[in-house]
Amino acid sequence: MSANKRKLSSGLVEVFETIKGLLITIKPKLIDPSAKQHGQSTIHSELLHLSSLAESFAKQRPRSNKEWTSIADTLDREGVWLWNVASSIPQTRDDHAGQITAVVRLAGLRLVEAGLEQKPSAETLIHVLHLASKAGASLSESGKHDLAGSVLGSAAQYEDALRKAEDLEHSQGQARARVVLLYYSSRMEAAWREGNDGIADFMLSKIVDSDQLHSLLPRDRELLVAKVLEIGKLILKAGTQDSSPAIRGIRGRDAVKWLQKAFSLSEPLEGTGNVSTQHLRRSILRSLARAYFLSSSDEPENLVRAEASLNELISSVGASEHTAIEYQQLRWMRIAVLKKRKAGYALLLEAFQSIIDHMSLTDGTTTDILQETRGLGEERALVAAVHQRCLRRVLDAEGSSNESQLDRILLSLLFHCSKDTDHAQSMQEISAAFISLTDARFELSKISATACLTLLWQFGDRKYENKRWLEAADWYLAGTHKALASVARLGDSKCLRKAALCYIQQGDFARAAATIRRCSEQEAATCYIRLMIAVRQGLEDEAIDLVRAMVTASGFDRKTLMLATQLANESDMKRLLLSVLEALLGTMGSNGDPSSDTEALTLARCIIRLILKLMGEPGSDRSSLVRVLIGHFRTAILLIKKLEESANLMTATRDISWLWRAAYNCAIQGCSEWEEAESTVSDIFDIARQLLEIYRDASLADIDVEIYLHIINASFAAIAGRVFALRKRLSSERSIENREDELKSILEHIGSCRKRICAVAESAKLVDAEDIVRSQSYVHVLRVFEVEMLCHLRDWEQLLAVVDDTIQSGAGAVATYEAVTDILWVEKDCPVDVLFTALEAILHASLDRGSLSIDKFSRWLRAICTMLLSRNTAEDRTKAIGYVEQAVHVLEDHMDGDAQAYPIDERQWLLGTSYNTGIDASLLDEAKRWFEASTTICRFVPDGDTRAGKVSD
Repeated sequence: MSANKRKLSSGLVEVFETIKGLLITIKPKLIDPSAKQHGQSTIHSELLHLSSLAESFAKQRPRSNKEWTSIADTLDREGVWLWNVASSIPQTRDDHAGQITAVVRLAGLRLVEAGLEQKPSAETLIHVLHLASKAGASLSESGKHDLAGSVLGSAAQYEDALRKAEDLEHSQGQARARVVLLYYSSRMEAAWREGNDGIADFMLSKIVDSDQLHSLLPRDRELLVAKVLEIGKLILKAGTQDSSPAIRGIRGRDAVKWLQKAFSLSEPLEGTGNVSTQHLRRSILRSLARAYFLSSSDEPENLVRAEASLNELISSVGASEHTAIEYQQLRWMRIAVLKKRKAGYALLLEAFQSIIDHMSLTDGTTTDILQETRGLGEERALVAAVHQRCLRRVLDAEGSSNESQLDRILLSLLFHCSKDTDHAQSMQEISAAFISLTDARFELSKISATACLTLLWQFGDRKYENKRWLEAADWYLAGTHKALASVARLGDSKCLRKAALCYIQQGDFARAAATIRRCSEQEAATCYIRLMIAVRQGLEDEAIDLVRAMVTASGFDRKTLMLATQLANESDMKRLLLSVLEALLGTMGSNGDPSSDTEALTLARCIIRLILKLMGEPGSDRSSLVRVLIGHFRTAILLIKKLEESANLMTATRDISWLWRAAYNCAIQGCSEWEEAESTVSDIFDIARQLLEIYRDASLADIDVEIYLHIINASFAAIAGRVFALRKRLSSERSIENREDELKSILEHIGSCRKRICAVAESAKLVDAEDIVRSQSYVHVLRVFEVEMLCHLRDWEQLLAVVDDTIQSGAGAVATYEAVTDILWVEKDCPVDVLFTALEAILHASLDRGSLSIDKFSRWLRAICTMLLSRNTAEDRTKAIGYVEQAVHVLEDHMDGDAQAYPIDERQWLLGTSYNTGIDASLLDEAKRWFEASTTICRFVPDGDTRAGKVSD
């Protein structure tokens, strides 16, 4: 043991030896990282033990420095070594490295303190105060507040001793100022970490009020400002995280105080041009603005201060830093401040423009902008302006990778415009956005354009439902802008139709018509809108044409005809309704579905009923309506036959019953009211006959006799009408060559009709005598029609067969005989032998039945005799004298009755012809018969006796 050690007390020697032993143990662990890592808890406790020993040694050391100089040097050297080692310990994410560093510094400080002389110099005090301040700060930072308080308590003693020191040189003045302020700041940090806000505020005021500040170097001032700033930021952070508004306000005010002090401390650094200084001041301003904002609930004037801080901060940003995230955050903060203090439109727009102009175009930044606009409430003009600015920013950007942002901006703009109460302004904003697209020659994709179009329709539909027709039309028309050209082929027509529909609802038919004219006329939907316009304007003819066009247009759907039916019915346009129903009937294809055929038949009934109503209206075009009516009756018959083929006729018996009655009654009405309508009436009667027969065959129960009578009447009326019509046509034509087919057709129908009537009559369905007689008379008339047609056709052989058939008829055919005779008599082209044969046969039949009038008999007999005598053959003359003798018998039979029944001129003719023929006769017996006949006839003519005498002579 050295002499110095022997002079120390045994207790100090023991402490010193223990210190040396601990250092021997600790040093390798501090030097070897692996050993230090695995034995952190051991090192930590050993270092604390070392610190405690060093502190104990310092308290027990001798007053005389000479007695232990070498030991003091050893302790000081070991303390410095530990301090330096602490600076080399690498920092990690966990707290262990910081705690080791703090206790190493503590141990180093205590060893240095143990080696201090009794009256240290000012330089030594500065050095030790510096170490104590740093050690205290490290311990406080690592959470060892008791140790930090102890160390900083020692530092307070050094600061007091240093303040009393008088042997400072000029160069030591700056060092003292630096170390004193370091001590203050360390005490300030430690107090704040302990939650002792009062001491922290006190130390801050000592720093601010210290006359040592002017002696600080810029670097030291920066460090001091950074510490004050850090505390202010931590206070601010705690305030923003607190849920209580009151506490947030308090924290905000506290943060403002600290940050204001930091700002004032940094003012001497302004103008140094140091980059770190500039960043520090920006950080202060940024935090100060946030603190002002946080405390503005209690102190509203702080909003103005926050805005001023942000403006100063933003204005200090270099051009290359404008797009940095932190500065974008500042701009966002300015918007928050402006919104909270309810700034005007211009200030907010400028703030948004600053963000938009300096933001990087990403989905995230676009989302931030759009979300912020949602919180602007009723500031619709500002929202629209922000969207327009974003849109131009995206369009001005290079490359095509920003399409997604553009889509979102457009859709958001449309959404916000839909909420604006100023409709005109909304439309202007939408138009401006679309113009920006076209001016930039940017074409939206089909997906994007479709999305925009869908929104426009959605908002237009909303206006339409609220009956704001003109506003809805504007929304729809916005969809026709050329900015949406990628979907124009499909979208424009729909937009225009929707807009036209709005104008129709508004009653502005001129604008509706002008709008729909921009659509293609080849689309069924367009035709329907035009139809609506025409109906509302009362243009029924145009509406009818549009119905026909609609059926053949592309995209036609039967549902539109159903709508058109309702439209025509509501507007009481019967002709239009007829046209629509006809078109609807035409769309019912022949798919073999019985239900479809039944529906079509019902529809045909509706059409026929409507036509009948139209025909009853004054001034109606009956001729054209009748043609249409006949066509629909025939359509109904075809549908009925289809149902019959599918064995579903029973489902339509009521329809058939209604149809035959409608046709029959219409034909009856036509007979009495229609002029020059023989053919059409005949067609309707024939249709009624067909329907009656179908109804008869379809009925399961016994049919009323009237059905059979109606069949007979309709059949006969149809033929009669056709014959009358043909007569009228032939009367105006010289040649029948062009009518030969028609004549044959009518002749065939006559035969069929006669057979039909006879079949009904012979089936014993008719029980009333009057009905039977009427049906027989129809048959006789039909024979007359046959003779007439055969005369026109020059079919004399068939004519004779008809005459023969007529002769075989009953007694009721006498009128038929006369009619046939009249026809043959006036027919110039009828061969004489045919005429003679017919007349002769008819005359015989009349005589046999006694059903011919005397007048008719006399004239027919004269005709027959004239033809026989003209032939001048013995056989013919014999027949002629036989007819004359028959005439004599007739005269004798009626002598007692009506003596004048036989015409006088015919008697005179008989007398003259008999006498002259007898004179010319070459055979005696023949002449004798003629003279006898003439003698007898003289009895029935005036002055007969005289004439008889002449005959006898």
